[in-house]
Amino acid sequence: MTSPSSMPHNVHISTHPCLRAKLSQIRSKDANARETKSLVHDIALIVACEALASGLTTISSGTGETPLGYAYTTETISPQVALVPILRSGLGMVEALQTLLPSPVPIHHLGLFREPTSLQPVEYYNNLPYHRPTFSSPSNNTLPNTNPEIAILLDPIIATGGTSVAAIQTLLEWGVRKVIVIAVLGSEEGLRRAAVGGGKEQGEVEIWVGGCDKEVDARGMIRPGMGDVGDRLFLTIGK
Repeated sequence: MTSPSSMPHNVHISTHPCLRAKLSQIRSKDANARETKSLVHDIALIVACEALASGLTTISSGTGETPLGYAYTTETISPQVALVPILRSGLGMVEALQTLLPSPVPIHHLGLFREPTSLQPVEYYNNLPYHRPTFSSPSNNTLPNTNPEIAILLDPIIATGGTSVAAIQTLLEWGVRKVIVIAVLGSEEGLRRAAVGGGKEQGEVEIWVGGCDKEVDARGMIRPGMGDVGDRLFLTIGK
């Protein structure tokens, strides 16, 4: 496992003991689909707790009353966020974030796959509501700006980093101020690439990950890694 101190300042590798134990469990070839789903959920929840403690703040949202009749000040999170899982495997992390967040938030989906020969990302699905108005599309100027300030990008694996970079750039171009990437496992190469993928002039990027392995193999898979999480979650191994 890579030391957190050796990575860029915006890459945060968890040292939580329970997470590290669960990461060992999910690496095993003997973990079935149900166990894999549960472990992805648990690891995502721990990483998200750490990420959102740093990335969000609380603000007063009014007053409430306890069962004993005492008044208290209510609080909620700030700023506005949206969840963006990368299909397919990012879907396995959504429930963990929904459990953690105090109220429902929008969920948008990005579909990207890695071309087997070049290992470059290819986008096949994007349901972001709309893109910010530009000079080339004046008709969009009549649309209100409801973009969240922070997009929480969910992808269990950051191997070569190409998919993360493509997704980060899409989200920054969409108009968010900051992208928080939450992952279960990454490689050194992939995390370093994702950390600067958006370009500092476009917006802020923070990477939060459960663990980091040193390298990827010729197929672009993390070694030792944990295999293809999407295949393990959806029982499509050998497709």
